[in-house]
Amino acid sequence: MTEITKTPKTLHELPEAMQRFILHWGDMGSSWGVNRTVAQIHALLFLSEEPLNAEDITHILGVARSNVSNSLKELLAIGTISRTPIAGDRRDHFTADTDVWEIARKIAAVRKAREIDPAIQTLQFCLESAKNDPCVTNVQKKRLTDMRDFTASMDLWYRQMQGLPSGTLSKLVKMGDRIVGLVNFGKKEK
Repeated sequence: MTEITKTPKTLHELPEAMQRFILHWGDMGSSWGVNRTVAQIHALLFLSEEPLNAEDITHILGVARSNVSNSLKELLAIGTISRTPIAGDRRDHFTADTDVWEIARKIAAVRKAREIDPAIQTLQFCLESAKNDPCVTNVQKKRLTDMRDFTASMDLWYRQMQGLPSGTLSKLVKMGDRIVGLVNFGKKEK
């Protein structure tokens, strides 16, 4: 039985590698648009071999119970954790999705909704507003169009990648250098 399955009382009772991962994942959370506690809870559940309840999480991470409850709701909404019933225990227990490709998809979906979708809408609005505005130059209109087209291309690429099975996506990512070589086939390097 590993230490994480014994439901440690505090973060400091976990092996150093697990502590470091949980703390680092918490720091990375802000880059994804979630707070530190949300990300730390996700990391703890990702590493845990057994479902944990909110009280366990509160004690291990040393954060307020209300913060844990709100964070669990957010993780459930994102879809990176789920409730897991435990026979004979009425409390909710939680587990994390451990498929790293699915986790990446879910995080990407949240980021797309928070960043890409509003950017496309804003750029489209700006282009419509600029269309008949004599104060907006053709150069500025071109730059707005280029940015909208680029953002729309990234949105299309995202939707195509989301539709691929995890195994195919993994193979595609691992082929990175070979794909670049195919795209540049016959082109001279500058």
